[in-house]
Amino acid sequence: MAKQAPIKKRRPFLAVVLVLTGLLLTSVAVLRLVPPPTTFLMVTRVLEGEGLAYRWRSLDHISPRLVEAVIASEDSTFCAHHGFDMKAIEKALKANARAEKRGGKRIRGGSTISQQTAKNVFLWPGRDWVRKGLEAGYTVLIETLWGKRRVMEIYLNVAEWAPGVYGAEAAARHWFGKSAADLSPREAARLAAILPSPRRYNASSPGPYVRRRASRVLAAMGTVRNDGLAACVLG
Repeated sequence: MAKQAPIKKRRPFLAVVLVLTGLLLTSVAVLRLVPPPTTFLMVTRVLEGEGLAYRWRSLDHISPRLVEAVIASEDSTFCAHHGFDMKAIEKALKANARAEKRGGKRIRGGSTISQQTAKNVFLWPGRDWVRKGLEAGYTVLIETLWGKRRVMEIYLNVAEWAPGVYGAEAAARHWFGKSAADLSPREAARLAAILPSPRRYNASSPGPYVRRRASRVLAAMGTVRNDGLAACVLG
């Protein structure tokens, strides 16, 4: 009987773990079928006084050029990895270590589109280790339960493209006055070019930095298309 006491004490804890695991899996599984209603970032920005322009569009109604642009700009190995690009993470760690040694700020991230999607949809803004651990877990789940096409579809629909502007459709209308389905290659490249700092840069009337970056993205889009680097989404 004495040996059974520790087991009984662990039962409530195990029950809580099972319930939380079930809720986590359910939340991911549901979003495989329905659009996210909002995200933590959207709610945070609204509470800070910003508006909310968020228009969901299926991937069939978003220009393929934007898919190529974000892969070229954000994650060239998107179709090859399983959620994490270890080479990019290693490069980011080395670059940030050099920056910190010089007394500067961390300047580079190694997140894939899958990791960014997991963070944007399920988690709060921030850089703490708890959030990073949860991000890794969610990344594995969405890669497994959603697949690449759904990951890209949700990424393009929840990414922030200007203050209070979320998703490709709202971004295309905000910056270019047209639907996301009608984006030209150059417009898609400009949207991808401002993604690192969408609250700072302008896609419709870009400055020198965004123009240079967009030109590089536009050139890289040809490589993405010719080498089939977007085949898991557009194939």
